[in-house]
Amino acid sequence: MEKKENNRKLRVCVATCNRADYSKLAPIMFGIKMEPEFFELDVVVLGSHLIDDYGNTYRMIEQDDFDINTRLHTIVRGEDEAAMVESVGLALVKLPDVLNRLKPDIMIVHGDRFDALALATSAALMNIRILHIEGGEVSGTIDDSIRHAITKLAHYHVCCTRSAEQHLISMCEDHDRILLAGCPSYDKLLSAKNKDYMSIIRMWLGDDVKPKDYIVALQHPVTTDIKHSIKMFELTLDALISFNKRTLVLFPNIDAGSKEMVRVMRKKGIEHHPNFRAVKHVPFDQFIQLVAHAGCMIGNSSCGVREVGAFGTPVINLGTRQIGRETGENVLHVRDADTQDKILQALHLQFGKQYPCSKIYGDGNAVPRILKFLKSIDLQEPLQKKFCFPPVKDNISQDIDHILETLSALAVDLGGTNLRVAIVSMKGEIVKKYTQFNPKTYEERINLILQMCVEAAAEAVKLNCRILGVGISTGGRVNPREGIVLHSTKLIQEWNSVDLRSPLSDTLHLPVWVDNDGNCAALAERKFGQGKGLENFVTLITGTGIGGGIVHQHELIHGSSFCAAELGHIVVSLDGPDCSCGSHGCIEAYASGMALQREAKKLHDEDQLLVEGMSVPKDEAVGALHLIQAAKLGNAKAQSILRTAGTALGLGVVNILHTMNPSLVILSGVLASHYIHTVKDVIRQQALSSVQDVDVVVSDLVEPALLGAASMVLDYTTRRIY
Repeated sequence: MEKKENNRKLRVCVATCNRADYSKLAPIMFGIKMEPEFFELDVVVLGSHLIDDYGNTYRMIEQDDFDINTRLHTIVRGEDEAAMVESVGLALVKLPDVLNRLKPDIMIVHGDRFDALALATSAALMNIRILHIEGGEVSGTIDDSIRHAITKLAHYHVCCTRSAEQHLISMCEDHDRILLAGCPSYDKLLSAKNKDYMSIIRMWLGDDVKPKDYIVALQHPVTTDIKHSIKMFELTLDALISFNKRTLVLFPNIDAGSKEMVRVMRKKGIEHHPNFRAVKHVPFDQFIQLVAHAGCMIGNSSCGVREVGAFGTPVINLGTRQIGRETGENVLHVRDADTQDKILQALHLQFGKQYPCSKIYGDGNAVPRILKFLKSIDLQEPLQKKFCFPPVKDNISQDIDHILETLSALAVDLGGTNLRVAIVSMKGEIVKKYTQFNPKTYEERINLILQMCVEAAAEAVKLNCRILGVGISTGGRVNPREGIVLHSTKLIQEWNSVDLRSPLSDTLHLPVWVDNDGNCAALAERKFGQGKGLENFVTLITGTGIGGGIVHQHELIHGSSFCAAELGHIVVSLDGPDCSCGSHGCIEAYASGMALQREAKKLHDEDQLLVEGMSVPKDEAVGALHLIQAAKLGNAKAQSILRTAGTALGLGVVNILHTMNPSLVILSGVLASHYIHTVKDVIRQQALSSVQDVDVVVSDLVEPALLGAASMVLDYTTRRIY
C-alpha cells in the first residue's frame, strides 16, 4: 500500500475503557505500532481501567509498552443506573479538551459500553472519523441499544461475523465502509493453546489443580433487570459450592448492580472458601490459558460465547445477557436460571467435555485486514455519513482487499489407496486438490492428514478462500456425532476406534465433521448433484467396494448403530462368492472392483482374458479395467462376468426399491456407467410394477467423496449462519 499524499501519517486515537475492550483493541494497537511509517498512535485510557476496585487495569497497557497519552477519570461511583448516566456526562465534559489537543484523524471505539457511547458522541460532534469495532452484533440488555447507537455515529465498521455484517447493512450503513474482518482477539487466541499453561493454572488456582478439572466463573449484572440478575448470581454460587470443584471467580464489571453482586460473594464467604479463588482481574494472556484448559466456564460474559469457542471449552451461558449472540456447539444456554438445580444440572452436563473448536468470530487474520482497511481511508472524502436506505446492496463480504472471499470447506477423502485433501467452494468447485498415497499405519496416516490440512488451510488464504470447517469421508462404520471411525474396511489398516475430530479441530481451530464414504456420496448428490431438492433418494457407489447412502425426508439415514445404507452387503444369492464382510452372495462379492479383479485374474491365469488388441505389461497387476476392456473387445467370458455383476447390482436395487421406495436411484463411481443398462433391465424384469417407473441414473459428479465431505461443512454453515 502506498503512503498517504505528502507522506502524511494517519493519526489514530485508540480509547480503551476496561479490561474486556482492551483485549480486543490491543492486537490492533500492536499492529499500528509495528507500522510507524503509516500511523501515529495515541492511547486514551478512561473508565474502570483507573479504579483500584477493578484492578487498576491500565497497568497492563503500560506493561505492553504503550505510551498512555491521556488518563481520564470518568467513573462516578455508585454502581447504579444514575451513576452510569453521570459517568457518561462526566466523560462528555472531559473528552473535548483531549480531542482538541490530540487532533486525531480517526478514533477507534470498541463495542457497547456506556463509556464507548461517550467517546463516539464526542468524536462525532467534533468531526472526527470513528471506526467502530464489533458493531452489528446482537446480545441483550441495554448493551444492544448502545452498540447500535454507536453504529449510527460511526463512519467505518469492523464486524466479526457474517450476520453482524448483514445487520449493519439492514441498518442502512454504507456497505463500502463495512469490513468483515473477524474478532481481533482471535489473532492471539488461535495461537495460544499450545503455550505453557500449567504454571498459570497453579498461580491462580493452586498447585493441586489439574487441567480440565476446574471452573472459570464470570457473571455481570443485567442492567435492565438488576434484581433478577443478583438472584441468579446467588443461585450460581450455591450451585458451584454444591458442585465442589475448584473455581476461579472473577469480580463483575462496573455496571449498575455490580456492588450488590460483590456483597453476595462476600455474604457467602467466596473469598475465603477453600474451593474458590476470587480475583478482580486476570491478564488477558493468562486468562486465555485458564479458559482454554478449564473443565467448564459459567456465567453471562460475552467472552464465554465468543472467545472460549476457539478452544472448544464447555460453556454454560446463564440468563438473557447474551441471548442474541451466535454461539458454537460448546455453549449450553440456561435462559431461565431461576433454580439452583437447573444450574447444577447444567454443570453435570457440561463439565469436562471437549467440543470442536469454533471460528464463528474469527480466523486469526483480523488485524492485517483492519490495518489495510485503515490505510484505504481517504481523508479527502466528505465527513458527512451517507446512509443506504432500502433497497440495500447485495450481501457481499469484504476481505482485506474489499474482494469477496470464497466461502469454502476443507474436504478429506480417505480411500484404500490414496489420501486426498481439497479446498471446495460453496458452489461445489474444487479450487485446489492435493493427493498422497494413504500410509499403512495409524501414526503416519494421522500425521499426513494433519500436515496436508495445515498446508491446504495456509494455501486457502493465498487463494482468497475462507475455510469454514473440515469434512472427512472415510471407509468403514463411522459415528458422525463424535467424529469417530468405529470399524474400518480391510482396505484401510489400523483404523478402528479412531477419533478424527479432536486432533484436526485442535490443530486447525475449525469444526470437523466425519462420515462414511457412501453417506458422503449421498450428501454430495443432495447438495450438488441429481438428488438436489429431492425428498427421498438412494445413492449406490461402485468402486473398490460397494457402498451407499439413503436420504429420506431430506435427511441422511445413519441407523441406530451407524450401520444404515451398507447396501453393498445386501445378499442377492444364497450360494454366491465369499464377501469381505465374512458372508457370501453379497452385491459387493459380485459387482465391486475387488470382485471384478478376482474374476479378471482367474481368466488371465487360464489364458482366457486377453483378446486381439489387448496386452498386460508384466509389471502391471491385472484388474477390473482389463476385464472391462476385454468385454468391450468382444471377450464373451468377460461380457458374461460383467453381466452377472450388473445383474447382482440390479437385484440389489430392486430390493432397495421395494424397501425404501425412493423417487430416484443414483449410481456413482467408476463402474456405474458399465452397469446402468443391465440394472435397468433387471428392474423391468424383477421389480413390482409400482416401482418400475423410478428413475435410475448415473451420477454426473466427478468427485462425490470430496464434495460430500465438503457438503457436511457447507450445509451446516449455511443453516448455522456464521
